[in-house]
Amino acid sequence: MIFIRYILLLILLPLGLSATVIRTEPDRPLQQALDQARPGDTIRVAPGLYKQHEIVVRTPVTIIGENYPVFDGEHKYQLFIVAASGVSIQGITVRNTGRSSLVDMAGIRLQNVSRVRVSQCRILHTTYGVYLQNSRSCIIENNEIRSSATDELQAGNGVHAWKSDSLFIRRNNISGHRDGIYFEFVTGSTITGNTSTNNVRYGLHFMFSHSDDYTGNTFRSNGAGVAVMYSKHVVMTGNAFGEHWGDAAYGILLKDISDSRIEQNTFTRNTMGIYMEGSNRIHIARNTFSGNGWAMRVQASCEGNIVETNNFLENSFDVATNGTLMLNTWRNNYWDKYEGYDLNRDGTGDVPYHPVSVYSILSERIPAAMILYRSFLTNIIDQAEKMMPSIIPEQLRDDTPKTKKWAL
Repeated sequence: MIFIRYILLLILLPLGLSATVIRTEPDRPLQQALDQARPGDTIRVAPGLYKQHEIVVRTPVTIIGENYPVFDGEHKYQLFIVAASGVSIQGITVRNTGRSSLVDMAGIRLQNVSRVRVSQCRILHTTYGVYLQNSRSCIIENNEIRSSATDELQAGNGVHAWKSDSLFIRRNNISGHRDGIYFEFVTGSTITGNTSTNNVRYGLHFMFSHSDDYTGNTFRSNGAGVAVMYSKHVVMTGNAFGEHWGDAAYGILLKDISDSRIEQNTFTRNTMGIYMEGSNRIHIARNTFSGNGWAMRVQASCEGNIVETNNFLENSFDVATNGTLMLNTWRNNYWDKYEGYDLNRDGTGDVPYHPVSVYSILSERIPAAMILYRSFLTNIIDQAEKMMPSIIPEQLRDDTPKTKKWAL
């Protein structure tokens, strides 16, 4: 499906079969060449430093940089504003936009357009890297989008999309922004093969964005991995979430989302692998949770979720919750802490597994109790609870725990 969507978008992009090739140099304003160009023309930009800014593309042309010509905003201005559909920009460097409380300054802004492609560009030290506003059927691929943000208030997002549809965000390396990728009111779009690291807040952030999918991405060492909020029909498959540490750091935050899938991902060394609040009917399957503080924290406001055929390995806590009534299904997971038996050797434990430990419940109610974690007292409490269960939620259990790790 992703491949077919990508091919269709490429077909829709301008072919320029009878195009004129225009060449421009650093001493000639690119804006002049753009204003003289006809639809379908190709503009080849010679190497060099262009201290040109607020360049508006009003005609469907192809802009190709030779050896990454540099467009410098001198920390004052935006660089490119694409106001025509069917434009292609590739192989240029844009850097050093200004900052403003009134305008979201971007290296490349796509405004009310369709069928635009931005590829193989270097977008460096910009407030916003690529900014899509009310645009559709656009491709952002194979770009390096890098900044050096240190706080949320002074930073923008690497790829920022608002009120857009059918976007394809592919194989970009994004770092040093507020959010690596930000979607708000974006539908029917695909995010695949990107690497989003060392961003101040989130590697990827969804708000009110439905029927999107992200697959095969790497999110590492961000403030938190991915936040999906107030959305539905989101597909999250084949991604890697790692090294997100902090009081509110997680691989994925799910806040009021529904009817979605989280499958075949890896969660490695995060404070929390998945945090769920007010989220319903999520299928969580064939994932690996390894070396996290909490593999999953599922609030009592979640219901109708199915957690199955996952591996839980070397996590401090497998599952935590803040309630006693659980309306979710847990089945066929492998838990490395399971101490039950399998007398008939069918690969399924003969007694249920309760993934919520008594100490995780105590630490949920009294956070300061974490100072005693891994102490002798912790072991005594856990053993006593296994003998006479009284605190852990009885309904939160896996009735068919696997005794061998899944080969995912």
